[in-house]
Amino acid sequence: MTAVLSIQSHVAYGHVGNSSAVFPLQRLGIEVWPVHTVQFSNHTGYGKWTGRVFDGQAVEEVVDGIADRGVLSSCDAVLSGYLGSADIGHAVVQTVSRVRAANPDAVYCCDPVIGDVGRGVFVRPGIEELMREVAVPAADVVTPNHYELDLLAGTTTRSLTSVKDAVAAVQQLGPRVVLTTSLDAEDTPDDAVDLLASEGGRHYRVRTPKLDVSVNGAGDAIAALFLAHLLRTNSPAEALGAAAASVFGLLARTEAAGSREILLVAAQDEYVTPSRTFPVEEV
Repeated sequence: MTAVLSIQSHVAYGHVGNSSAVFPLQRLGIEVWPVHTVQFSNHTGYGKWTGRVFDGQAVEEVVDGIADRGVLSSCDAVLSGYLGSADIGHAVVQTVSRVRAANPDAVYCCDPVIGDVGRGVFVRPGIEELMREVAVPAADVVTPNHYELDLLAGTTTRSLTSVKDAVAAVQQLGPRVVLTTSLDAEDTPDDAVDLLASEGGRHYRVRTPKLDVSVNGAGDAIAALFLAHLLRTNSPAEALGAAAASVFGLLARTEAAGSREILLVAAQDEYVTPSRTFPVEEV
């Protein structure tokens, strides 16, 4: 059975971080070992929450306990998302090194959460540099949104050609596979959203209809789903098509329900048998 060590935030109510990534992975038959970087009552988008942030040592202590079970050699991938502090980032990269020492074939998938269009950079000072200089270079797979891709590449892109150049710049930092989400290039229609998966100079695009829904946690879900299908197929194109279909179905169900939270559990069939699929085009 495939096993993924997922180091992310956790909320009791709602779905972001591990609360968004763990169940879709499990629904696809993957064993998940969640390590939480925070434990909050709900995501911060509500403006008010309770709970506490853990530090890097707390993460390392949990990983120590997992290592004591002698199971790191059976870990197929490490997944990380939002990093609340630099010491957590270093703890994640240290964990990746420990897993790779036990299993050299293990994959590190880093969702380099830094910011987004309209919000700008929303992480703490130093996290953007940590992503660019430490976490992303250690990763095999990264899943930035368009805004984060530009930040990591140090450029501003609009044309598909310039996006490809930015992807190549990010790959030169270390990652083999780049999934760019929320891609808004010059040729992206106003009523659509593009996703681009890239490896070895080849680029694959999926275009889905734009939905009138704004929820937290969708990026965490697509990173997890893309990793799951990449581990299964070793094909960025196939992983892109499967993940895009599932997330579109999840968000469409959420939009139809008018829900403030993504219907991560109610729409779980979308992970296994998406209600709608979209063509994957090499561009």
